Amino acid sequence: MDQVPGGALVIGPGEGRSIDLGKFRMSVKATADDTSSAFALLEAAEPAGFGPPMHIHHDAAEAFYVLAGEYLMYLEDREFICPAGSFIYIPAGLRHGFRVGGLPSRKLNLYSPAAMVGYFDELSAAITAAEREADLDAIAGRHGMEVVGPVPEGYL
Repeated sequence: MDQVPGGALVIGPGEGRSIDLGKFRMSVKATADDTSSAFALLEAAEPAGFGPPMHIHHDAAEAFYVLAGEYLMYLEDREFICPAGSFIYIPAGLRHGFRVGGLPSRKLNLYSPAAMVGYFDELSAAITAAEREADLDAIAGRHGMEVVGPVPEGYL
């Protein structure tokens, strides 16, 4: 990673702080500190069938760009099959979730304004400590997120 005078940032392939989420890892590419809070960017390589509970981000929009594989996106009451090359934008306040398709898949997540890096850091600590669903609500709430659907088996 290179910081350039004037606030520019260059992250090379494979660079970025890693967050261990048990079944997979996320790589932090840009944080609020890096972007003057404009956005946060993370890369995730996730196992087949993985997905979070339905949820709402109250303080940030979220965007996905599918790099490899396929995701099934749930936006309110609609479902979309999103193969590599798909872009999904979710405004703040919209109920959503996803499931990884039949093969491991990779995506970029962009949050604007910058959000969610702290959530994933706390979730990583909870997974390491073997905490359960009740704690997920508290972690989510501290980061402007509301869990509104059941927590899928294997998320924690």
